[in-house]
Amino acid sequence: MAESFRTSAPAGPRGLRAWAGQLVLYGLFALAVGVFSHWPPYQHLAADLALVKLSLVHTGKPVGDCRPLTPEELGKLPPNMRAPMQCPRERSPVTVELDIDGAPAVRAEAAPSGLARDGASSIYRRLPVPAGERLISVRLRDDVRSAGFAYRLERRVHLAPAQVLVIDFDTEKGGITLQ
Repeated sequence: MAESFRTSAPAGPRGLRAWAGQLVLYGLFALAVGVFSHWPPYQHLAADLALVKLSLVHTGKPVGDCRPLTPEELGKLPPNMRAPMQCPRERSPVTVELDIDGAPAVRAEAAPSGLARDGASSIYRRLPVPAGERLISVRLRDDVRSAGFAYRLERRVHLAPAQVLVIDFDTEKGGITLQ
């Protein structure tokens, strides 16, 4: 009643064919990766162009001023909500104007994010421009209560071919920055 089971793998030409088949398949895969890593050719920008990226994430000023609550208003609130001042959560939209060599390039307004409109506003634009000397003028408004632009930057820059100029906003550095 004892049956014998064969547990060893077959040896011989079948094992060599499997190894050879794997080698061929791996070789074809490596060839495909090599071909598609160089073809079709990709060119980021034309040879005579530079790139200006306007990339801002900024939180606007509150849409209104804080106001003191009256004793009656405080009495209607639960004890854990009795702050003496009430401040609006909603933020102002951020408006940006970008001129390149005196010509308007971007006019954008971004609403604040969040359900209560209390988050940051984001603006992103990618502008290919001819390389060379350029006059960059950027204006930013982040307060609906003021009529003019709170931040301004005008600078002459030299852009080399394929150079990327990033326009950002950094409060620690005083406002609009060029990198």
